[in-house]
Amino acid sequence: MPDVPFTRRADPIAADPVNDAQRLQARVSNVTRGAARAAVLGVNDGLVTNVCLILALAGADSSAQQVRIAGLASLIAGAFSMAAGEWISVRSQVELFDGIVGELEQLAERNPRLLLDELSSSLEDTGLATDTAHRVAEELPLDERRFIDFTARTVFGFDPSEVGSPAIAAVSSLGLFTAGAIVPLAPWFFTSGSTAIAVSVGATAVASLVVGGWVSRSAGRSSLVGAARQLGIVIAASLVTYGIGTLFGTAIA
Repeated sequence: MPDVPFTRRADPIAADPVNDAQRLQARVSNVTRGAARAAVLGVNDGLVTNVCLILALAGADSSAQQVRIAGLASLIAGAFSMAAGEWISVRSQVELFDGIVGELEQLAERNPRLLLDELSSSLEDTGLATDTAHRVAEELPLDERRFIDFTARTVFGFDPSEVGSPAIAAVSSLGLFTAGAIVPLAPWFFTSGSTAIAVSVGATAVASLVVGGWVSRSAGRSSLVGAARQLGIVIAASLVTYGIGTLFGTAIA
């Protein structure tokens, strides 16, 4: 069979270059800076942590006041723990990437040929011809910041301007964990007993469906699959902790 030349097909939907470029840039920025990851981890951890704690206490026949105190303590401790963990994680990442950039700057001065060879090799791995790769690698002057940034992106796979902010990561994680943790806890400030349990579980289930669906949709996958997966995880964790609470409550009583 003869080779069929590759042709670009026209998109049947009218193109909007400016809007498409902005959407793509926003999505890439969220992923590379860890915003999407922090959002998912923060909300999900808050939901799962507090609903499991609350159901464990409910299974042990704890009073509504005990549930409120424990749930609030869990919210505060978890939120600050998440914030501290994200700050340390992103701060360490920034320092590691800064170290790589510093090493690249030193190599550009004392061993520029090594950088050019590494850059050319990486460009060839993307499918460029050898001559084209060498020409592109030598296009930017070694003493310009653009060369360091381009080398970091091409050879090491990170953008020095997109490594993230420790402060933003910490604050967003604190807020997102709090938002997730308050969902199963809020009903216990207005009601108690089986009603509070039902409302708490129902609210957590809805929030889990929203989070799971949003993540899958953002990844270009089925929202229903992601929502069902997230709900299944929450249900499994809730059943385990409620069962443990029931067992320990019976044993202690």
